[in-house]
Amino acid sequence: MAGAISLAFTLFLTPAFIWLFKKLQWGQFIREDGPKSHHTKRGTPTMGGIAIIGGSVLAYFLAKAINGETPTISALLALFMMVGLGAVGFVDDFIKTHKQRSLGLSGWAKIAGQGVIATIFAVLAIRFPNEQGITPASQKISFTRDIPWLDIASWGTVIGTAVFIAWIYFLVASTSNGVNIADGLDGLATGSTIMAIGAYAIIGFWEFNQACDPLLKVAQCYASRDPLDLAVVASAIVGALIGFLWWNTSPAQIFMGDTGSLGLGGALAALAILSRTELLLLLIGGIFVIVTGSVIIQRVYFKLTKWSSGTGRRVFLMSPLHHHYEQKGWAQITIVVRFWIICGLCVLGGIGLFYIEWTYG
Repeated sequence: MAGAISLAFTLFLTPAFIWLFKKLQWGQFIREDGPKSHHTKRGTPTMGGIAIIGGSVLAYFLAKAINGETPTISALLALFMMVGLGAVGFVDDFIKTHKQRSLGLSGWAKIAGQGVIATIFAVLAIRFPNEQGITPASQKISFTRDIPWLDIASWGTVIGTAVFIAWIYFLVASTSNGVNIADGLDGLATGSTIMAIGAYAIIGFWEFNQACDPLLKVAQCYASRDPLDLAVVASAIVGALIGFLWWNTSPAQIFMGDTGSLGLGGALAALAILSRTELLLLLIGGIFVIVTGSVIIQRVYFKLTKWSSGTGRRVFLMSPLHHHYEQKGWAQITIVVRFWIICGLCVLGGIGLFYIEWTYG
């Protein structure tokens, strides 16, 4: 129900957002050093993340109200992360559109904004235990479930809490910036995020069916809190993204902007943390790891060669990786579809590994 409501919201109401953003002159600014083919997109309405986030939040609460259910703390934390980072992205987008420049928030300001949201999330996530004493998040680092010997809490209350907050910040910043970097071609980040977050709808439902029962001694169970409600949140976001993709696919009539990419990256990180699959996110979000890695490789290699020879050289024609293939003459739609295929394989690999661990672990 949540997925259907959010899909209908973005599918039918995004044109209204497009009209409104044009009236407000919230158009995309194209940086001069980017691909030349992108200059035709200048002025295309941006901040479409408002529609995605708004549709997801509305759909979740409406579906819960229709079913007469009370929202869970885990779902509220995931939505808080998405809305909080979406707000950071909105400020960044607003500065860009208002001042017509490629730089919105400074790097340090964006880091600070992400840090505040991640810290609040981390502090709240290890509180609110349920009847079994399970909190929304755990201070154990997880793969497909908590890893007992990677317990940050064993470092003591003060150091353990500080390290846990730093770990959550690293996950949140890495994932949100990864989705942000991937948002460079029409529909690329939208389609990829549909698959990555869709994986957590499956994982949440599976964890719910295999939840630990204190009356039964089952080794391969999951001690995560509110997994079914996390699946509802994931479904709401996926529905909103599918409806938005109708308008965001090439040629895009609206972009999600940093409002959408940072918010969605935050939601993806929150779902991984709350479902106890933090390290598995490396595979499920593999496409974001790849494009972010291409930027890191490009910058490191350029600086090293500039330091050693005085002339910086590059590994790729342009980074992130999708722009490299643009420079090689690939059509945008070809790049997007092939990156979607890679994303799908990563997601299937992550879900498969999750199931294999349950079967043979």
